[in-house]
Amino acid sequence: MRPGISNIGPMDIEILQARLEALVEMGVMLSSIENLDELLAKTVEAAMSLTDADGASLYLRKGEMLEFHISRNHTLESRHGLQAMAELFERFEIPVDKDSMAGWCAQTGMILNIPDVQALPEDGPFRYNRAFDLRNSYSSRSMLAAPLLDRHNEAVGVIQLWNATTGGMVGPFGDIPEKLIKGFASQAGVALANALLNEELRKSHQETLFRLSSAAEYRDKETSNHIKRMSHYSRLIAQRIGLPSEQVEMIWCSSPMHDVGKIGIPDHILHKPGMLDPQERRTMEAHAVIGANILKDSTIPVVRQAALVALTHHEKYDGTGYPQGLAGEAIPLEGRIVALADVFDALSSRRCYKEPWPLEKVVEFLRDQKGKHFDPRLVDAFLECLPEVAAIQKTYEDNTEDFEKFSDLSSLPIPEL
Repeated sequence: MRPGISNIGPMDIEILQARLEALVEMGVMLSSIENLDELLAKTVEAAMSLTDADGASLYLRKGEMLEFHISRNHTLESRHGLQAMAELFERFEIPVDKDSMAGWCAQTGMILNIPDVQALPEDGPFRYNRAFDLRNSYSSRSMLAAPLLDRHNEAVGVIQLWNATTGGMVGPFGDIPEKLIKGFASQAGVALANALLNEELRKSHQETLFRLSSAAEYRDKETSNHIKRMSHYSRLIAQRIGLPSEQVEMIWCSSPMHDVGKIGIPDHILHKPGMLDPQERRTMEAHAVIGANILKDSTIPVVRQAALVALTHHEKYDGTGYPQGLAGEAIPLEGRIVALADVFDALSSRRCYKEPWPLEKVVEFLRDQKGKHFDPRLVDAFLECLPEVAAIQKTYEDNTEDFEKFSDLSSLPIPEL
């Protein structure tokens, strides 16, 4: 057990100095993390380490509610394992008011340090809910809660620390842990505010890209669910081959824009019921270049990648694709992934001009095209994920209305805005 600073007499100067140095290092570490989920996990871990807490929970503020996001607990993790811990903690929300300890911190902006939550008076401002302890054979005692404040001194969340532990014994959180967590919470609050802003910007970029890509559905007579399905397939493939989470999310966000260039293809070619002649085929194939030109030169990384996807998703692994005739790994990985996801959905889904292929026939086609149209490694990875693929198909299933809307655009219902 590492040395603690809770519940001891004269403060050991070396321990205090080490904790203060750790506090500075933690602030630097938190400020460098942009991914929200990673930041939440690191915040909880760092706070527990700084205060010798056995457990911690973190809430994010959403309007006038606090939403529980993540929890860690050394005792329960040693008992059940880290992977099983997620099942013990269900998502829930509590109001930002003084009826709960976390709500009290968020509303007042003050730290709450309770030596023993089991001894809270019945007529006090808040009571401790013992349901979690009873359900998991755990005994919560000391609790230290702190608001996570942004630069404007507004609470963006709350962190709760449970059971200060020194030498295997549970005691109250002392004055030093309280002061340390106050400094830590201010650093974490600013880092979280920045990460939440980045998350909001990422979601707005994704929505903008999706809405722009949906504009092509009225031109190409494909459904918006096609865009959703193939983007989720793309993310699934990227995850399966072990790409970093940031790259996986970039592929998911950029893939919906693969066919945006069809906006520039004349209707008489785009909607021609029969075979295209050579000149018409060349015009149709230009949609890859048109899409890349629409999206090029952006300062936003996901839009730059969308331009790359639009340009390369019709390249083929054997070099017979377009517009550049790239082959093998000369084709950007993002283009290879989206090519596979796009073709799979086109074959396995209904279109105005065709019925869906049976899954067995689609799988046979993909296997036949390994090393020809598709990267063999990606095909193998995708075929290992067919249960997840089926779940995506069910979630974003087309319905009759998706196709009927193309038959008479004058009858489209006016949306309520």
